[in-house]
Amino acid sequence: MADGFFMDEHATGWRAFVARFLPLVLVILLVGSLGTLLYSASHAARDHERALKEQRRSFEVIALARAFEAKTARAEVTLARYVISLDPDTGRLFQDQWRTAASQLKTLNYTTRHSDWQRGNVMALQAAFEQRGKTLSEIGLRTTYDQKMAALAQFHQAGKSRDLMRITALLDRVIQAENARLQERSQAVSLAGDRNAWFGKTSQLFGLVLLVCVLFALWFANAAYSERRNARRQADDEAERADRLEEAVATRTAELSDAYERLKKETAERAAAEENLRQMQKMDAVGQLTGGIAHDFNNMLAVVVGGLELAKRKLRLKPQEANRHLDNAMEGANRAAALTRRLLAFARSEPLLPSAVDPDALVAGLSDLIDRSIGDQITMAFENEAKGWRIFVDQHQMENAILNLCVNARDAMDGRGRLIIRTGQVQLAHHEVGECAGGEYVTLSVSNDGCGMTPEILSRVFEPFFTTKPVGKGTGLGLSQIFGFVHQSEGEIRIESEPGRGTSVHLYLPRHIGAEGEDAMDAPTLDREPVLHPPTRILVVEDDPRVLNQTMAALAELGHLPVACDHPSKAVKLLASHRDIGLIVSDVLMPDMTGPEMVRTLPAVYAHLPVLFVTGYAGDTAESADFGGHEVLRKPYTLTVLAQALSNALSGSHHPGTAAAAE
Repeated sequence: MADGFFMDEHATGWRAFVARFLPLVLVILLVGSLGTLLYSASHAARDHERALKEQRRSFEVIALARAFEAKTARAEVTLARYVISLDPDTGRLFQDQWRTAASQLKTLNYTTRHSDWQRGNVMALQAAFEQRGKTLSEIGLRTTYDQKMAALAQFHQAGKSRDLMRITALLDRVIQAENARLQERSQAVSLAGDRNAWFGKTSQLFGLVLLVCVLFALWFANAAYSERRNARRQADDEAERADRLEEAVATRTAELSDAYERLKKETAERAAAEENLRQMQKMDAVGQLTGGIAHDFNNMLAVVVGGLELAKRKLRLKPQEANRHLDNAMEGANRAAALTRRLLAFARSEPLLPSAVDPDALVAGLSDLIDRSIGDQITMAFENEAKGWRIFVDQHQMENAILNLCVNARDAMDGRGRLIIRTGQVQLAHHEVGECAGGEYVTLSVSNDGCGMTPEILSRVFEPFFTTKPVGKGTGLGLSQIFGFVHQSEGEIRIESEPGRGTSVHLYLPRHIGAEGEDAMDAPTLDREPVLHPPTRILVVEDDPRVLNQTMAALAELGHLPVACDHPSKAVKLLASHRDIGLIVSDVLMPDMTGPEMVRTLPAVYAHLPVLFVTGYAGDTAESADFGGHEVLRKPYTLTVLAQALSNALSGSHHPGTAAAAE
């Protein structure tokens, strides 16, 4: 049954194909045949007409040749009469007849201009006719001058001359050639007539065939019309089904659009909630740091104020003890400056590139900040076993991760306990820890003896917004952010925890082996002795009068000649009045105009002057394009650091890095 259906469908398709394309093929064949027939008939008619024309031309040439021959013979007879009778009228008749013969020869020449087979004969005939005309003209002249006997003798000789025989022979040749051509043309006319008759009969037969084809085409057209009517009915049915389907699709699309709008609204609300939670986490971190930082700053300020007060009292009676108190105050100020720089570096929000980092040095540098964050009731211990192995990470994200783990440990210990930070070396096999590839890794572990976690909680700690802390105490984003940071650094994180036994968080980061000389590049460059320079007149641009006075005094103490400028707009005038200025020392943040903006607006005549920027902001100022490669000094600073910065600026040293603040 299936085979029969397939055969019926195949036959129906074949009939549809034949019904569609056969009329077109027949029309093309009929039109082509009709065009060929018409072209052939037209061509045959043209051939017949051309043959008749050529036949008439042959008759005309023969007639002209016969007339020319008769006219020349009559002219010679007239000349003989003139020689005998000496009648002038007869002589004039001879001339008229000879000119008529010449005119007929020209007509013959014109008529045979396209007949290559007659050109030679006609040209020779014309030459012989001219020569004969000269001979007969001479006879006529003798007769005119009453030399009758001489004229008769010459006329007798002329009747036997070769000119006459040549004219007769050439005329016979022209007539014979034209008769041969006329025979060929008569055959061509006969053939053309036969072809025309054949095309007439063919046209009649073709008309009959055309009538049959038209009837056949009408039958096919009727069949095609019936098929098209059925196809139109099916198309209408399909269009109706398509309309119903389109209506259903439109209804579903509207439902999906409503669902999409609800999803967008929920996504926006979720994004806003996430942003609020991140802000809460930032505020939580700030709140956790505030107490310890304020306590530590008060202690440092107490050391500074107390030391200065005691030094002031002991300055006259016990100068050595006064110096000791001044040293204590300076140490407190240095500790405050170092803590400020770490806080600003920790809080910096710009995206940073990863770099080679020593984990032992990183943890040691964070110790003070961690100590202020976790409080005095928690004891810290450090086990530095990295032994020079380095990691390639974003240093500030790494600091943020360590501090976050320490704060989590503090919360797990409820403010009392022991915190251990360990660094170490380990050789891992492929996928021994998570997705880590085989190789050398640096481990960093943060362990506490707090409450620990159950397996259920441990399986969810990396989920965003999952937290076990009370409302307002945590956002649940800390560990998820650490998880993302570690995996971006091609590392792995593992947590070990038991309820009542504490928790250890282990970070596995690939060991970084840098190029030779990398450590030397990272080493501080400020410990070298400053290059001594002769006293230099220095323009000091500073809007704070106390800082301006202190900077003037420090420069004078170093043997230089400072010129005070309390506003950046006065710099150009002071430079013009002190043409021996060899250096510009400028603050960065000032009213109306920053230090870099002031330097960029200076006239080109001062472009060669070295510049030393002094700033209290602890960001990566040396990397900023605003400073144009000039030396940068951070506040607060000691005289030694100031002297080093001045030496670098005056020596034209634009090495990367910023002169460190006093520590």
